[in-house]
Amino acid sequence: MDRTTGQVPPTDQALVAPPAGDPAGPVDTPPPDADPLAGRPRGTIGRLRIIGSLVVVACYVVAAVVGPILLQYDPVATDLKARLQPPGTRLPDGSLAVFGTDQVGQDVLAQMMQGARVSITVGVATLVLAGLIGVTAGLVSGYFGGWLDAVLMRLADVQLTFPSILLAIFIASILGPSVVNVVIVLSISNWVTFARVTRSQVLALKERDYVDATRTLGAGTWHLITRSILPASIAPILVVATVELGHVILAEASLSFLGLGTPASTPSWGMTIANGRDYLSNAWWISTIPGIGLAILVISFGVLGDALRDRFDPRLRSM
Repeated sequence: MDRTTGQVPPTDQALVAPPAGDPAGPVDTPPPDADPLAGRPRGTIGRLRIIGSLVVVACYVVAAVVGPILLQYDPVATDLKARLQPPGTRLPDGSLAVFGTDQVGQDVLAQMMQGARVSITVGVATLVLAGLIGVTAGLVSGYFGGWLDAVLMRLADVQLTFPSILLAIFIASILGPSVVNVVIVLSISNWVTFARVTRSQVLALKERDYVDATRTLGAGTWHLITRSILPASIAPILVVATVELGHVILAEASLSFLGLGTPASTPSWGMTIANGRDYLSNAWWISTIPGIGLAILVISFGVLGDALRDRFDPRLRSM
């Protein structure tokens, strides 16, 4: 400060004029950890993941619906002259075994298409039943709380202490092999996931301002749950359902592989893989090709669920 005038002299930085081509002065530089691709490219990748996964799933659905009509499959028919034929073999009846034949002369492709219909049907039916049970339990537990919440969540915690596949094997061994029993078994094993996700959403939503405003206007409990809370919880529930569908299909194949899933008269991917395990050295295609098909479908559902999670919940967006 100048003692004679009482003014502060300008600093050297203030005396430096901005460059002629930059009238606005210095420009803030982004931090070194900023992501220059955080906008459109990431959204494009997310859309590609969703579209690609949906295309793969749609191909499986079309094959499950149309395939058994084009390629008839008889579970009791045998053709010993055409047994253990490699992929691409022309059979004695003039047909082409694209994926080869099994130990009794059955077309592996026809078994896979019929098995896709069974697996997708079991997966959708299981998710519908498990979703109804789990979402209902989560809504009741999260909204009312108290002893009801404690009982339901302790029941869920007890079930989570057991591995789901072991619990499914235990129940399936009691009920026996049947498509309906598989749906029941897998629904019992998977309702907890829906219940916990729904409960967490309800706990976060029931204190929101719009819910309080609706309650102030005289809305009843049923109206609040079905019109205000449940619609806002649909997105995470759908994401969980997408991921769980792949897990359910894999669990159904595991039960069928062990002989606890679908009966012998109903073809399944797990049963086809089990039938070829004794022929891996000389007829690898019986187990390998259905296993690859099953893996592709399960991975597609996993990628789809992960992409939907990133789209609906930016806080969980993957890097």
